[in-house]
Amino acid sequence: MRSVPDHQAAVAALFPAPEAVRVPTATALGLVTVDDVDAPISLPGFDNSAMDGYAVRAAEVAGASAERPVALPVAHDIPAGRTDRLTLAPGTAHRIMTGAPLPDGADAVVPVELTDGSVTTVSITAAVEPGKHIRRAGSDITRGEQALPAGITIGPPQIGLLAALGIAEVLVARRLRVVVLSTGSELVTAGTELEYGQIYESNGAMLTAAVTAAGAMARHLHFVPDDVDDFLARLDEVADDADLIITSGGVSAGAYEVVKDALSRNPSVEFVKVAMQPGMPQGCGRIPTPSGGSIPIITLPGNPVSALVSFEVFIRPPLRAAMGMPPHRPRLTARLGADVRSPNGKRQFLRGVLRTGEDGLVIDPIGPPASHHLRYLAAADALIDIPADVVELAVGDGVDVLALDD
Repeated sequence: MRSVPDHQAAVAALFPAPEAVRVPTATALGLVTVDDVDAPISLPGFDNSAMDGYAVRAAEVAGASAERPVALPVAHDIPAGRTDRLTLAPGTAHRIMTGAPLPDGADAVVPVELTDGSVTTVSITAAVEPGKHIRRAGSDITRGEQALPAGITIGPPQIGLLAALGIAEVLVARRLRVVVLSTGSELVTAGTELEYGQIYESNGAMLTAAVTAAGAMARHLHFVPDDVDDFLARLDEVADDADLIITSGGVSAGAYEVVKDALSRNPSVEFVKVAMQPGMPQGCGRIPTPSGGSIPIITLPGNPVSALVSFEVFIRPPLRAAMGMPPHRPRLTARLGADVRSPNGKRQFLRGVLRTGEDGLVIDPIGPPASHHLRYLAAADALIDIPADVVELAVGDGVDVLALDD
């Protein structure tokens, strides 16, 4: 059997290097910058008021107090957005709003709370130091300074900074387009009444969600029956408009394995047994597209736990890397909360729940290891990674853990 690291390498080799594209800043959420982004302007772009109040010369209100207020005529009103440049004449004040440009000659702002709020002659009841309540031009970032480094994932704060700098588009690693396709004549759509021997299709919805959560664009193709010609026709329909195809089901050793039957004739696709539990039957390679190119395809087993564990182990890391994104899933060390056994020669990924114990992080195994127990995977927040040469572990033993929470 192929080892897990060897199959991880085979799958990773199918993915391209990140491709740079320019996208509108407003749509860049979750994408990764490929170059440093420098500020085209300074922020703030001009000296402005940090408070609603009055622009003054600090020396002229140095002696102000509640007992002996200083009275100054209000020469101008300066709301935010006023574009004409004003000069503060000696012995006067300008009423000014937060964010409004400071008039030339002013060196401080008196908050409105320290005045009587007059719009004609303001009475100021406290002194302010020079520079008080002023946001200086460039105090946040100066023109030409690095605003964002290459390799950073763009979130709401980064979009806010880019927008504030007037950057309408940003160069990022392209988000990959992934088609998810489930196979099996026993599958029916949710909401349909089941006949004996039928099951609701779940892998497509689950894997589509996993692809989306990983940061790619997912398209869920409705399942196809166990018919080779139908399956190949569906692949042709989507191959020219995707970067990756993921299938689930149809890769085991029995009869009616449509994915394996359809693709085994292609020398660029290989089907292997991987020394792991769950998820032993796997396949990957490249298939031709109608336009004359080729596209990667990764074929996962049909049992739902096997399918999702396989996605986490083999697909998610290189998929994110191909979009310039970090692996994201933290690897942790925890102590077992219960004894476990594992099959010799197979790397096992058990479902577990993390908690904080007296001596640190603890992982409690949950559910049987069989690959159809989806309820326990839904309850898990981690996978316990047990090496292939380990057959037994006791309570308190240290184990590697792959955290699943996004």
